[in-house]
Amino acid sequence: AKQSTRSVNNKANLDFVKSYQPRNKEVKHLRILLHGPVGAGKSSFINSVDSVLQGRVTARVMTDAISGTSFTRKYASYKIRKEPMGHYSFIFNDIMGYEQHTNRGVHVEDVKMALRGHVKKHYEFIPGRPLKEGDLDYNSSPTLDDRVHVLVCAIPAASVSIISDDVVKKMREVRLAASDAGIPQLVIITKVDEACDEVRKDIKNVYKSIYLKEQVDKIHNLLGIPLNSIFLVKNYCSEINVNDDVSALTLCTFKLLRQMFFIVEVLRM
Repeated sequence: AKQSTRSVNNKANLDFVKSYQPRNKEVKHLRILLHGPVGAGKSSFINSVDSVLQGRVTARVMTDAISGTSFTRKYASYKIRKEPMGHYSFIFNDIMGYEQHTNRGVHVEDVKMALRGHVKKHYEFIPGRPLKEGDLDYNSSPTLDDRVHVLVCAIPAASVSIISDDVVKKMREVRLAASDAGIPQLVIITKVDEACDEVRKDIKNVYKSIYLKEQVDKIHNLLGIPLNSIFLVKNYCSEINVNDDVSALTLCTFKLLRQMFFIVEVLRM
């Protein structure tokens, strides 16, 4: 019965995302910004959402698992194609990851600029030198469509305990700026199978894992994000076909996105 209820809920969340259209005609797409430390799996999460919605494993967003530095260098926007034509009514923005020290990784001020819609597409991040008013890639008159509507923080499960104070400070500063702007937020804890042997053996053990529950609690305490806004995720990486159990974790985030879309509509549009 529990499995049947979960399947019904997942289908409801998927159906909502597939049919969603912003009420405000000034907004063509709700904009979801992904941020987090280097190697968190932000780009892979976008690929996973794309895979769930397409019904096949896709790899539209380039990723790199071995560099140790941010593979994403530019402010990138990704629409997800909707069959038989058109696109879904939300857009993902991917940015350079956070690194320790101010002259490495994405600058906090660049992320704040992105929240307010001041960063143009394809802007190339320069660590240590944030975008400024008057720069070529500075959008001086952002529309409601340019602004970020939902903020998603991605953190690898195995790295929760070793995130540097510098990176935590940056994430908290961005979270505060988003809160001040009325932007709803959630956290995805990624790479759960790499962090827990039980989950590596069977992905259905993800919410039975004591270790992963501890990581959720740590993120809650570090960032102040409510526990019901923190999700455990396994991105599609090595799979060649979609898997119902893997997809179910991504679909859980759709449930909260559904609620956040409603909040955005009521509060900001």
